[in-house]
Amino acid sequence: ADQKPEKKEEAKKPIVVPFEILKSGHMAVMVKIEGKGPYKLIFDTGAPTTLITSKVGRETGLYKGGPSLMPILGGTAVIKSMEVGDARAEKVSTAIIDHPTVKALADALEEPLEGIVGYTFFGRYRTTIDYKAKTLTLVPNGHEAKDALASLQSMLMARMLSNKPPEPVIVSSGSHWGLVVAKNKDDEKPGVTIQAVLPNSPAATAGLKKGDRLLIIDGRWTDSVEDTYRAAGFVKPGQTVDVVIERDGKEAKLKVKPGKSF
Repeated sequence: ADQKPEKKEEAKKPIVVPFEILKSGHMAVMVKIEGKGPYKLIFDTGAPTTLITSKVGRETGLYKGGPSLMPILGGTAVIKSMEVGDARAEKVSTAIIDHPTVKALADALEEPLEGIVGYTFFGRYRTTIDYKAKTLTLVPNGHEAKDALASLQSMLMARMLSNKPPEPVIVSSGSHWGLVVAKNKDDEKPGVTIQAVLPNSPAATAGLKKGDRLLIIDGRWTDSVEDTYRAAGFVKPGQTVDVVIERDGKEAKLKVKPGKSF
């Protein structure tokens, strides 16, 4: 009868996981999936779901090919066992996709990157990042992260069936950037294109220009217009953040300090 509380306490003990800082500034961790691996994945606190490449999907038996609700995805699956260091989680929802941003990053770094550890894993833990020691401290919080992909698929399918244009994305931070971004339907490259930069705006002051490819805002990828507005919405007025762009085939990092909206 005394064993149950002990197990509960044991489950809540902090788990320390080492990570690597890539040349791009991203965190990477070694991950075992269904007992296979380890594979190197990006640990991204801004990612709403976990994703793995089709290579890992095939090696772990999670992906056997076939149609998907979302053409960009190779499929979706539930990982029975996912280990990040000594932290082990069960029933982790994942996308199986050769994400263009992950592929571009792997090519640039000349090393394999097999996906992203996202919310469906780290949402189960209280996470502390120690950049000096290069460790993550994970403490189980009892929360079972919901499948963000199922909601996303349902939303996209509903939009396709209704033939209605997507509703505008509203961001609540009240920050003013002074730029306009867009992305064509058939554009599968990472990021969005900056169509306009307002004169004397925070974006102009930071050095952003029309035609730049906006890749990342404050650690969050901007692979769609919706992603961009959501990422911008996390930044408060007066907060200086790093923005990664591509210009003339080369990546550059700029600092932007958005102002307050009217």
